Amino acid sequence: MSLVTTHVLDTASGKPAAGIAVRFEQDGTLLAEGVTDADGRIRDLGPDRLEPGVYRLVFDTSSYLGPEAFFPEVTIVFRITDGTAHHHVPVLLSPFAYSAYRGS
Repeated sequence: MSLVTTHVLDTASGKPAAGIAVRFEQDGTLLAEGVTDADGRIRDLGPDRLEPGVYRLVFDTSSYLGPEAFFPEVTIVFRITDGTAHHHVPVLLSPFAYSAYRGS
């Protein structure tokens, strides 16, 4: 199982946000990449073990919201302290706002 997963929900439409490209990085190094599925999820993003440290998920929201998107990219920076624990990072997205949290 992937240590890091994500889920993007479109709060304006009340539906999953499918087709968003996501990069998983650490210190400018690409670790993995994927695209949200029909349910807005990426279930397999990166390895099943990571070193403790600071990581980032970069969401290409312009691919979903369009070329005039107010937030063409959303970057979520988070810290992993337990390199064996699952980290689920959901994003709630709308045309003019976004939020993220550590999910389960």
